[in-house]
Amino acid sequence: MTATTPVGASPTATPTPAATTGPGRRLDAALLARLVSGVTATGEPTTVTAPFTGEPLVSLPQSTADDVQAAYAAARVAQAAWAATPVRDRAGVLTRLHDLVLRQRDEALDILQWETGKARAHAVEEVLEVAACAQHFSRRAPRLLAPHRRSGAFPVLTRTVESRRPKGVVCVITPWNYPLALSDDVLPALVAGNAVVQKPDTQTALSALWLRELAIEAGLPAELWQVVLGGRDTIGDPLIDGADFIAFTGSTTAGRAIAARAGQRLIGCSLELGGKNPMVVLADADVDKAARGAIRACFNNAGQLCVSIERIYVDRSVYDAFVKAFVGEVDRLRLGASLDYATDMGSLTYQRQLDAVRAHLDDAVSKGATLLAGGKPRPDLGPLFHEPTVLADVTPGMALHRDETFGPVVALYPVDGDDAAIAAANDTEYGLNACVWSRDTGHARAVAARIDAGTVNINEGYASTYGSQGAPMGGMKASGLGRRHGDEGLLKLTEPQTVASQHLLGFDPPGFLGPDRYATVLTHTLTALKRLHIR
Repeated sequence: MTATTPVGASPTATPTPAATTGPGRRLDAALLARLVSGVTATGEPTTVTAPFTGEPLVSLPQSTADDVQAAYAAARVAQAAWAATPVRDRAGVLTRLHDLVLRQRDEALDILQWETGKARAHAVEEVLEVAACAQHFSRRAPRLLAPHRRSGAFPVLTRTVESRRPKGVVCVITPWNYPLALSDDVLPALVAGNAVVQKPDTQTALSALWLRELAIEAGLPAELWQVVLGGRDTIGDPLIDGADFIAFTGSTTAGRAIAARAGQRLIGCSLELGGKNPMVVLADADVDKAARGAIRACFNNAGQLCVSIERIYVDRSVYDAFVKAFVGEVDRLRLGASLDYATDMGSLTYQRQLDAVRAHLDDAVSKGATLLAGGKPRPDLGPLFHEPTVLADVTPGMALHRDETFGPVVALYPVDGDDAAIAAANDTEYGLNACVWSRDTGHARAVAARIDAGTVNINEGYASTYGSQGAPMGGMKASGLGRRHGDEGLLKLTEPQTVASQHLLGFDPPGFLGPDRYATVLTHTLTALKRLHIR
């Protein structure tokens, strides 16, 4: 693979102050100050470092339990007026936000790269996702949230209407790996008439604060979107205890804890959790196309993506050809820090992620796995860089066989036929994403229907399903509860209310009929309605 050295530094250069190291232009100090002012926090600040360089990026205040309670109190006051605002006016905020996000794309890309260390091309996906989400829900919300007539207990005699009421205040907890794209859980919550208290990961809080600032510019009352920062130990319980609904993206372990606490309060939650996502390359696949597609599927954002591929099952008849093509593609990847499109993969975001990658690789290699490509950290490029890595001969006794690595590591397995590939793909506690590669789309769809995953892509790694805003996205099994996107991504943030009015005859027998005769009349009525296909 090609190593791209950060601008102004040699591979062995001693780190210099943050103002002069790294890939180029810095984030504007005035912008940083403005964004930081959007945090509801009175606690001691913490310093966020840039993954590209390891140098300080920004100082962010941390919230206390009292700050969280204050954020909820302010949000509840604002939510009452917002819920009374016509849906089309609320949707108009998202329409304007769509335009602002795309107009200020480059500013967002700089923030994303400095916070996460990802390549610029991978940051673009976040900007496009949040804009598409805003546009989708701005168009769908007025129809979905309008009152709808439903069939009543008695045709004509019962008028039944289903309405959608906002939950109240929604808590949105977002992770560090896709901080802008996953902040789009906020958007359907707002257009549904809710207020939001968001807790982004402190490492990547600037991206969420940037989106909030643009939403305010688009006409959103500032109090409706509160941002708090802090660790689970300090503000975790107050966050859950103050919410009327929780939308969480993160680890399965944390998701289980949130679900348990939400269950005690009898409030709803949606959870997008971990994955050990499989790719299936069928015997009739275009091997070169599959190899190219696997690059983005496995190594976008250095593999730090819930829906990225970590296991590839290849029909034995094309296994050798696929390995040759895939390893060749990996070897051509450009790795480095750059605020342009000169690199194909950037840095990991946290030291703990680099440590996890190293632990999985060391364990696997020590137990007999074969390195086909990569395998080494790259401190010459930056403190958290690691080569994209491909392994073969991975066995069940190795940690990375079943455990999510969440880094630039993928294991290849030969399989004998479709049934074996499907069985292997399903042999996991997770069920978030998968992909199937074949020249025959019908064949691929038949295989996809047998894979236990919330989303399955054909001849693409993850973007076809994730980018389909009109369809639900989420996980089965230990990969989560509920869905984002699609109608469910909005309706889950509302409470359905049924109001029915009864006219003329009711459920008590009229005076000229006794209870026994009225029961007979009702029985004959239901029988007739069935025969007439009325209900």
